[in-house]
Amino acid sequence: MNEAMKQLIPVVQLSDNEAEVKRALQICNACRYCETFCAVFPAMTKRLEFTQADIHYMANLCHNCGACLHACQYAPPHEFAVNIPQAMAQVRLETYQEFAVPASFGAIYKKTGITLVSVMTVAFFLVMLLGVWLNGTNLFGQYQGNFYAIFPHNFLAVLFGSVFITAFVLLGLGIVKFWKQTSKIIPEGVAQPDILQASKNVLTLKYLDGGHGKGCNEEDDRYTQIRRVFHHFTMYGFLLCFLATSVATFYHYFLGLGAPYSYTSLPVILGTLGGLGLVVGPLGLLYLNIKRDPMHGDAKQKPMDRGFIFLLLIVSITGLALLAFRDSSAMALLLIVHLATVMTFFLTIPFGKFAHGFYRSAALLKFAVEERISKNKAKTK
Repeated sequence: MNEAMKQLIPVVQLSDNEAEVKRALQICNACRYCETFCAVFPAMTKRLEFTQADIHYMANLCHNCGACLHACQYAPPHEFAVNIPQAMAQVRLETYQEFAVPASFGAIYKKTGITLVSVMTVAFFLVMLLGVWLNGTNLFGQYQGNFYAIFPHNFLAVLFGSVFITAFVLLGLGIVKFWKQTSKIIPEGVAQPDILQASKNVLTLKYLDGGHGKGCNEEDDRYTQIRRVFHHFTMYGFLLCFLATSVATFYHYFLGLGAPYSYTSLPVILGTLGGLGLVVGPLGLLYLNIKRDPMHGDAKQKPMDRGFIFLLLIVSITGLALLAFRDSSAMALLLIVHLATVMTFFLTIPFGKFAHGFYRSAALLKFAVEERISKNKAKTK
């Protein structure tokens, strides 16, 4: 490439964290000891240079399993000080902020810790409590599990539905920005096999096995699958709760069956299983987050991580308590507490740790496309 052509290409100034990822990847690309590890390393070996788009892509492809750090001969205290998990974690946080929509809200990612989550939940609780009091509703009455005696169904559907949809639209716009930047170099479109492969990797949390099937490194060099297990409880707990809400919506609007539903009904069974998953999973992840080797480098994400885990816990615990005591005089108060936690969760969807699953899924989709193209080229040679 001549100098005139080089001048036509815009120069992107890398942040310090991005520059560190680039430096570390260049060393890794020369070594390649970890080539058979997670998806980051096959993606790395397809490149000789690392643009900002490549760095963002691989930072979100990294699952922070820690395997490469514990296997690396150039890790600290070596003078090269290669620490891929740490470098990737710091850039990941930057990408969440950079691609946030609206852009000015990106800074919220640094603040969605336990304190902010708690303050928001208390604020929503007080607002709803005031509304119930002004409406003259008896907070300690017997309502036989009828939530709509406290808040009308249409009010809840419109309020929470609109916030939920808005949150996912904003998150989706951020993912689109991420995809446009990181996938410009893909010469072909996304094919069905790519979607199937990426979906499989997402649903099985493939790369939380360290890429070698033995699992992550948490506190030391010992491999363990426990982080993958707790992520599965969390992910499928959330999906079951979402499915329970979807089934209840179908019952209400299409079958004319209104709540409350019996304990043996499909919405209640799905919601109970999901709620239990969202207790076991987050509790396990919180324990691992506290015990994890600080060399893994996600210290700057810990407030966001713990805020999200704490929020999932209070949503699930209050939901299960509401189900257990829905026929008691405590139902109205429990409903207000639960709705306050759910509203906080919905509002933080585009600007908290929940977003990481979607950015990682987009990165895994790009990885599936690259792998397919690479295999097809190899076959034609």
